[in-house]
Amino acid sequence: MNQDLWTSVERFLTDTLVHPDLALNEAVAANTRTGLPAIDVSPNEGKLLHLLARIQGARRILEIGTLGGYSTIWLARALPPFGRLITLELDPTHASVAAENIERAGLSSLVEIRVGSALESLARLHADKTEPFDLIFLDADKPNNPNYLEWALKLSRPGTVIIGDNVIRDGEILDATSTDASVIGTRTFLERLGSHPRLDATALQTVGNKGYDGFALAIVKNRAARHHSQNGERH
Repeated sequence: MNQDLWTSVERFLTDTLVHPDLALNEAVAANTRTGLPAIDVSPNEGKLLHLLARIQGARRILEIGTLGGYSTIWLARALPPFGRLITLELDPTHASVAAENIERAGLSSLVEIRVGSALESLARLHADKTEPFDLIFLDADKPNNPNYLEWALKLSRPGTVIIGDNVIRDGEILDATSTDASVIGTRTFLERLGSHPRLDATALQTVGNKGYDGFALAIVKNRAARHHSQNGERH
């Protein structure tokens, strides 16, 4: 297995399952023109986010990490006409590019971009007693993922889906001695997903044009929910 093969398979899957889309293609082109880092989710991953939001029946979505709005467009397209997506972005330039991309896609009425520190924005959302979100997508700076997870839980309800991107990091998460802040944050994030009493979670490894990585998926349980073992016994 090698990168060329992964890229070729991803191209085949994208061509077969994720059909050409002018607004998304223009968003990628705009991001490239303005020098944004090429770290958007892939088309297949964007379509997966879209389908998960539809499966969830999401009316309210929170995205932490906007970049140029590529994943924002995928998620917002899953919302009903009365839905709402709030996306948090630190960099004003990124937010400006994203706003133009979202407007070009015809989704500005559904999307609110909040510019500034995500942790501060999350604290304000909580202080304002914001209605819980149905789906929360974490795709910002990885060292803060454990903190983002704690805020996500405060802004969720039983049944909320929480998705974390870039959780494999070319397999570097195996290194418990790593001094890389992104690896440390990701390991801590995964450990908390697995140990938190309010969460049921898993993670999947992915390969493709962007290399070897993966994402984590969790659902918020009812506080009174009891754990089920693999053989169906209740604990």
